[in-house]
Amino acid sequence: MSGGEDTPRAAERGPWPAPLGSASSSLPALPSWADEDTPVFVISIAAQIAGMHAQTLRSYDRIGLVSPGRASGGGRRYSVRDIALLREVQRLSQEDGVNLAGIKRIIELEREVGALTDRLAEVTEELARWRAAAEQGGASRSDRLPARRTQSVVVWQPGPRRRE
Repeated sequence: MSGGEDTPRAAERGPWPAPLGSASSSLPALPSWADEDTPVFVISIAAQIAGMHAQTLRSYDRIGLVSPGRASGGGRRYSVRDIALLREVQRLSQEDGVNLAGIKRIIELEREVGALTDRLAEVTEELARWRAAAEQGGASRSDRLPARRTQSVVVWQPGPRRRE
């Protein structure tokens, strides 16, 4: 994925790329301090850009499809990614005939896949580091593998004796 991964909304954004810079983008230029995840558009502008009515955006926020940021006064502020997601919701609904509950589930699953993909990359990197460390030298097994210390107690009970 691209930059801005440390933002709290990075995990929420799903797989939909920001439409900035694309030929089909009709978005105004963002301020220099803003990125694709910065909520800058008021609801009327976001609705116009997404080709929807503002009341539709309010409904989508109420049911949890697209949750915009909030200004200090409580007004909704939409980011470029939010608008891209609004367009995707509209496409799924109108072109593919998916109902809103189905769209919400699709969005949840896409986010889960994104989170799992990120976690897999982390684990793969960690495994590569462990393998490199193991190849470096003859460190003892306890030096290479993390030890789990627990307070567990295991009670052993002998089974019945076998007769031979």
